[in-house]
This record gives sequence, C-alpha cells and structure tokens, in this order.
Amino acid sequence: MSDDDGAPIRVLVVDDQHVVRTGFQTILDAQTDIDVVGEAANGQEAIEVATRVRPDVVLMDIRMPVLDGIEATRRIVGSDPDRPVRVLVLTTFDLDDYVYDALRAGASGFMLKDATRDELLHAVRTVARGDALLAPAITKRLIADILDRSPARRPEPAQLDTLTQREREVFELIARGMSNAEIARELIVGEATVKSHVAHVLMKLQVRDRVQAVILAYELGVVQPGA
Repeated sequence: MSDDDGAPIRVLVVDDQHVVRTGFQTILDAQTDIDVVGEAANGQEAIEVATRVRPDVVLMDIRMPVLDGIEATRRIVGSDPDRPVRVLVLTTFDLDDYVYDALRAGASGFMLKDATRDELLHAVRTVARGDALLAPAITKRLIADILDRSPARRPEPAQLDTLTQREREVFELIARGMSNAEIARELIVGEATVKSHVAHVLMKLQVRDRVQAVILAYELGVVQPGA
C-alpha cells in the first residue's frame, strides 16, 4: 500500500450515479499517490470488481440498486483476511442506521458526499494507512446510536483484562477520538510508542481498527459521552 511501500493507493469508486463516480475519479487521479483502478454502479458490481482489481481502498455509496453498500462492504471486507481492503463509506444520508450498520459491516471510515476535495483526499490516505476516520458530526451520532442500541452494557471480553494500564489509557483515548499525535502529547510519549500501543490494543481486543475499538469502548461503558 502506498503509505508504506511507495506504490500508489489503489482505489475502487462505487456509486450508482455516473457523474459522482466521474467527479471522485477526477479528484483522485490528479494525485500522484492515488490510482483509481476501477468503478462500479452497485454493490454486486463492487464485489466483482474488487475481486478482480484488489484495491486498497473502496469508496462506497450506501443506497444503490441490486445490492446496497452495507452488504457489499461486509462481503468485500471479509473476503480476504490476509489482504484487508479498507472501505470508506460516502453518502448524502447522514442517518444513524446507515452509520452504525456500515461500521458494523466493517467500514473503516464514513464521510458525507459534500466533503471538500481536501477532506476526501485526507480520508482516502488515512484509511489506506489502516487508520479509521469519521466526520466529527457522525462520531457524535454514532455514540448516541450505540448507547440507544446497547442500553445494557455488554459483558466485558476476557481480552480487556490482558491490557496493561498504559494500553487501557490508550484504549480510552482512542475512544475519545484522539489521533496518535494527540495521544502522544496527552501521555507525553513518542508517536512511535503510541503506534505500538494502539497495535497491541487492537490485537488484544480482537477489533479490526480504531472505529471498531470506539464502538466496543462505548458498548462496554469504558468511556461515557461527554466525559
């Protein structure tokens, strides 16, 4: 993947509107570190094209004919555990059900289609690195949605006990939406150290990425809204 080995980020654009796909492709192809390797007009096509071109990142619409973006995300993300594909969901519908279901299906990020050019490029590069990305407004709705759907706390997984005190602190800061740089400043340590802690936290908790860690933290009550 480009951020690590210098190769361009391979992107698949999925949207049922041709003009939207063209717009995204124009923005992305203008970047030297991003290469649009395919496009699809519905979820079923997305699965077929992803299998053929093996993208690093999929820009995924949610509302599409034949097969929606949520189910397409679930199938694409789960298709090859040894070579994970990151899905960045883009939609005009800022609705809790879509947010929650898409992230539950394995999406690594969620942005609205009215995002600026720079926001889109930042999102693709962030997700390609293996980090998760949520628009701030969506993060707030996501937290509220998690609490509405999970009024009773889930039993704490045994893996939570395997976290060291510092890893537990990092887990809580991840759940508050902090980046590695912000966590490093908060804990007064280097970013490389934080990156190592984050990797250990995700591995021990058996979650795919930071988005899944945030969901788990709020479901467990490890952090509370507004804390």
